[in-house]
Amino acid sequence: MVTFHTNHGDIVIKTFDDKAPETVKNFLDYCREGFYNKHHFPPCLLTVS
Repeated sequence: MVTFHTNHGDIVIKTFDDKAPETVKNFLDYCREGFYNKHHFPPCLLTVS
């Protein structure tokens, strides 16, 4: 799981490395490198499943 801490609250993302190992690895590499630090996220609709 990955948690983004924003000024509007936390966003928790569950990763599925068993289903998409390369995608999860790339995403986590971006996180570790600080790619998402100070990144602007545009407004979006919340979908809960």
